[in-house]
Amino acid sequence: MTDTMTRKLVIASNNKGKIAELTDLLAPLGLQPVAQGELGVSEAEEPAVTFVENAIIKARHACQVTGLPALADDSGIEIDVLDGAPGIYSARYSGEGDQANNSKVLKNLEGVAEACTAGWDTAFD
Repeated sequence: MTDTMTRKLVIASNNKGKIAELTDLLAPLGLQPVAQGELGVSEAEEPAVTFVENAIIKARHACQVTGLPALADDSGIEIDVLDGAPGIYSARYSGEGDQANNSKVLKNLEGVAEACTAGWDTAFD
């Protein structure tokens, strides 16, 4: 393989934003990121309890199906006052998509700011 050859790398995601971001980052390295959907790879189950474990599962799944090297990412938001929720369930927190997920987070945070700042105005008296 020569330095000028482009090597395919499966992005184990169907998230258009994530694919675009990784494509930009990997292009200077001579890698040609290809979305798993373009290669007929189904979404992997994510039964693990950590972001790292789920990313490994997704990458291995894409690699096994395509025979190509694969890269995966798993991320989400962890909110301390919600005991780390939504965490690994961020993308499917409400079961109804991003806007509904955000609404559920905000609903679950109702009253939190007031509880956290109660007495703040007299804390330094």
